[in-house]
Parts: sequence; structure tokens; C-alpha cells
Amino acid sequence: MDIVKDLLNGSRLALSRTITAIENEYDEAVDIMKELYPHTGHAFVLGITGPPGAGKSTMTDKLARAYRNMGKTVGIIAVDPTSPFSGGAILGDRIRMNSLTLDEGVFIRSMGTRGSLGGLSHKTADAVKALDAFGKDVIFVETVGVGQSEVDIVKAADTTMVVLIPGMGDDIQAIKAGILEIGDVFAINKADHDGADKLQMELNMMLDLDGEMKEWRPPIQKVIASQGEGINELVAQLDKHYSYIKENGVLEQRRHERTRTELMELLNASIGRYITNSIVKTGRLDNYLEDIKSRANDPYTIVRSLLDELLVK
Repeated sequence: MDIVKDLLNGSRLALSRTITAIENEYDEAVDIMKELYPHTGHAFVLGITGPPGAGKSTMTDKLARAYRNMGKTVGIIAVDPTSPFSGGAILGDRIRMNSLTLDEGVFIRSMGTRGSLGGLSHKTADAVKALDAFGKDVIFVETVGVGQSEVDIVKAADTTMVVLIPGMGDDIQAIKAGILEIGDVFAINKADHDGADKLQMELNMMLDLDGEMKEWRPPIQKVIASQGEGINELVAQLDKHYSYIKENGVLEQRRHERTRTELMELLNASIGRYITNSIVKTGRLDNYLEDIKSRANDPYTIVRSLLDELLVK
């Protein structure tokens, strides 16, 4: 396909069109991904998550600059919440990283969650692959930061960085929300604010009480992202973790699990489309509902017969 050829040859327009096709589920999206897949698996994928207001976008901006100074190319996917009413997304992260758009070595794309319960767009994984095939060295996936759903980031990332800030009221509650288990590196942003030392101490205590003795002990790096303080040290911690998981086989294991998850999601989506096209749109569902309502049949028998029908096909 021409669009694939152009993307592999470095066309930013082709990359944009590819991600648009992925987001909107255009017919050609699957064929594009089939051709791109052999060219993936090379980039370092960094997940950035944390509660709202933690300064994730500013942190992403500064980290991207640091990696660019190291001569690495950067891709950024900023996942914004989609309105359940209008379907629109704020897409403000792209505005906050506006100065990076002038850098040819950086590609930024905002994506709406489009109803994904996990807060992370189902299409994010394919967008990461497109950036990977395009040749980006480092790919950031920044989440919306909406409570416990942040754990979904681990499905798309090699390394997960959790950004926290002091003075959020109940710091421990913010830490407990499923985040402690997924953080490979912790960054305390706005470290010049009151409570930064207290938050660091609480984090250390919770990591010590984590129960499992892990070989990798997540480091905690204080940062003032708005002023660029602590960014280089944070990059060093991120690179250290990436080197660790490569050397110990953890990276291969994580990517294996990621592939497994993606395969299951693709299967579930395909089955869902089959049900929609052959049962819902044809009116068969309404007939089944009437049978159930009149007790002429039961939902368990109907589901079993539909599964048998699907398996035969």
C-alpha cells in the first residue's frame, strides 16, 4: 500500500493519516496494520500516568526535550477524555506541548478515549505500533489520569512512570488507587511545594511494605517540571529501568503479555461485530427478547445456540 510505503519512508502526513484511519476504524486500517507489523518492536514505550493535576503534560514536554538532546526521536500519544455527551475531546495536552511541534524529530498526537472504560483508547496500541514503524526511538503514552483506570497503561508500556504531587489532601489514597503496583519509576512533581518530603516518605514506606520482595525497587525522583529541575536525573532512572528489564528478560515477558492481551481484545471485538451485524441489525435480537419475555425460551439456551452458530462459521 502507498500509505505504508510513504510512512516507512518518513512521511509525517502518511503517519497522521494512518493514525486517523486507526482511530476512525476505516476499512483500510487493518490492512495498513498488517503491513506495518513486521516493522514494529524497536521503540522504548514509556507510559506516563497519575492523578489529574499532577503535571503529566509538562513532565512529558520536558522529558521529550531531554531525549531529543540525547539525539533520540520522540513520539507522543496524549490520551484525552472524550465527552460521553458530545463525543468530543478537549485535547488540551497538545496545546500545552505546542512548542515541541516545531521539532521535526517529535510527533505529537492527541487521542480521545472514545468510551473506553479503562480511560485508554482501544486504538492506542495500534497508534504506538504506527509510531514504532515510523522509526521513533521513544514513544510516550500519557493517560487521562482518572482514578483506578490508570492501571490500563501497563498494557501499552514497557516502563510505567507514575507522577504524583504533594498536597492533594489524602496522599496515601492517591497512591493506593491501584497505582503502587504498576509504577516502575515514581516522580514527585512540584517538589518545591510543602509536603513533598512527606509524600516521598509515605511512598517509601508503602514500597517497603509491598509484601513481595522484588528485584527492582522503584526509584522515587523529585522533580520541578515547570523549571526543568530533576528531569535529567529522571531520564537516567527511566533508562536504568529499561536496561534492567532488557537484561533480565522482563521486557520480553511484558511484550508477550501485551501481545496476548491485544490478541484477546481483537478476538472479543470481532465477536462483538459479528453479533452486531448478524443478530442486532437483522432484528433477530428482538425476536429472542420476545421469546425470553414470553418464557418460550431462556437466555442461556439462546446464548449457547448462538455460540454454536458462531463456532460452526
